[in-house]
Amino acid sequence: MATWRTNATVWDNATVKAFSVFDGCDSQVEGILFDLTLQCINVAVGIPANILVIAVLVRNRKDPATSDIYLGSLAFMDAYFGSMTPISFLNLYHWQSKEVWSALKFSYGVKDTSGPLFLSCICLDRFVAVLFPLAFGRLNNIKYRVGLSVLVFGLTFAYSAAKVVGGLPDFEKVFTGEILATFTWMVMCNASILWALKKSSSVGKDEMHPMKRKAFKIVLSILCIIVVNYLPPVALFPFEDYYSPDVFRCYVQPVGFAFLNISSTIQPLVYLSRLEKVPFLPDTCVRKWCSCVAEVKVKTKPAQNTSNQKKT
Repeated sequence: MATWRTNATVWDNATVKAFSVFDGCDSQVEGILFDLTLQCINVAVGIPANILVIAVLVRNRKDPATSDIYLGSLAFMDAYFGSMTPISFLNLYHWQSKEVWSALKFSYGVKDTSGPLFLSCICLDRFVAVLFPLAFGRLNNIKYRVGLSVLVFGLTFAYSAAKVVGGLPDFEKVFTGEILATFTWMVMCNASILWALKKSSSVGKDEMHPMKRKAFKIVLSILCIIVVNYLPPVALFPFEDYYSPDVFRCYVQPVGFAFLNISSTIQPLVYLSRLEKVPFLPDTCVRKWCSCVAEVKVKTKPAQNTSNQKKT
């Protein structure tokens, strides 16, 4: 499906030939099929996971974390992007509507921009909280985060609208520059946070402060997302001139965008994995999924109790 992003003008200029997801890559479909497979995972797993994340954030609205507004916005955008995949299939093989295709291009613009920018906002929030706690206390008002979220939404919709219009020279390089800039920022930001947390926890303390431990887990989860989802396009797209046009369009771009697209599933799952208890799910279901973790906890607790009894 990544070929849709770069071949948007094909639909607009076509008069006789109907648009096809394999257009120009009919004999080189492996990369496109890889992207299609991951987008199907977004529909089956990513949409329910993102809805669950939104439900958890709404449930915890009385005691929210400072980055919850970014997480909620990101989950909403990812759920919206996943919901467009069935529409994409219907439009390709049944409707073949130019208006629907414009809406699909808009959804790809939303995915290209909202994920990197909202993750960068979460990194900024954690960066200030860990390295500049006094400034973080002064900027703890939600209005600052609402304002930053509005800015991100504005940039996202502007980029998506430009993608729908099409015809802009070197427009795809805007995404390459954006992904390089946000990737560099997130890596530097998270590296600084990890260094600061490691330094503070090694000064005569056996355990890390609960707030710092929470920040540490958030940073590690974001690093996981960065490496898995954003490193492939960062490593591949800047070298477009070194590939032949067919190879870049049919293999490099679909694979790079596929890793970016599957973040709609990985991001909510990583967030849910950090929760001590996942609400709205039966305990029996959670135990079945996490039986190994439950067994470890059951075994370690009696061991800790017996050791404490010996000490007393």
